[in-house]
Amino acid sequence: MKKLIPAYIRVLVIFFAVFGAMEYFIDSGEQPAFIKFPMVSLFLFVFLFLLIAIEITINAVDTITFQLLTDEQKAKLSFAENTSYKKSKWYKKMMIALTKTEPIENEGEILLDHDYDGINELDNDLPPWWVYLFYACVLFAVVYMVRFEIMGGDNQEMELKKEMAQAQIDIEEYKKTAPDLMDEKTVTLLTDPADLAAGKAIFTTNCVACHRADAGGQIGPNLTDDQWILGGGIKNVFHTITNGGRDGKGMIAWKASLKPKEIQHVASYILSLRGSNPVEPKVSEGEIWIYENAPKTDSTTVK
Repeated sequence: MKKLIPAYIRVLVIFFAVFGAMEYFIDSGEQPAFIKFPMVSLFLFVFLFLLIAIEITINAVDTITFQLLTDEQKAKLSFAENTSYKKSKWYKKMMIALTKTEPIENEGEILLDHDYDGINELDNDLPPWWVYLFYACVLFAVVYMVRFEIMGGDNQEMELKKEMAQAQIDIEEYKKTAPDLMDEKTVTLLTDPADLAAGKAIFTTNCVACHRADAGGQIGPNLTDDQWILGGGIKNVFHTITNGGRDGKGMIAWKASLKPKEIQHVASYILSLRGSNPVEPKVSEGEIWIYENAPKTDSTTVK
């Protein structure tokens, strides 16, 4: 497979596969990951450069190996192997420019007068691809130092703290409009007939056993008067239904059975029954809850 697929295609496939994995696994929001995290992208470009260098080196070795083969050995090569050695002129030029390899017939001219147990040393220059990579590393080091040591850029720990802080802000904003993340601080009174009808259905299914169908009270207190044991108003009623009544007695907590939106519906329905005057209501309990504004608003104080 390696002999059938050109080196430049293999490198590009690997490079874009890495970039694709980066986009898939890194949550960068609306921006592409390689733009939001430029340092990672720079590392990927260095990685690509290394891949190209490796491919060029391997192909240079293959070319030299092919040149060393005899005509008989060349004839025995398969078509794919033979074709892989026959590079186009532009590829040969690029390989020579990046490696500056001397032809094997010129080795005598660059042979140094160093002999180590029969091993001779050649006076080869450093390959340009290696030199370019070294310069790129130096440039990266300078940019890195200026960015983080001089300009005080955020390190990974600071970036994490900022992202966590922003995430908390986003969560709080989401809670304001997410019905199933509602609590007694964010709940609002519902007055739409459809919402009250939904609350009535929940009340009929879960609450009539203790409060009666008309909410006049039986085991539980009368819910139609102005006296509340644990406070009136949508926020207090929502809290009481969610977390239950007084310790050791009173209503159970419904937060495990009802969603916050359902509790908002039933609490709003209960408050809509204020002053409905049920037949033979239970004796009022608790303190009077005075509504400062209209009878069914949530602007309330306790007397």
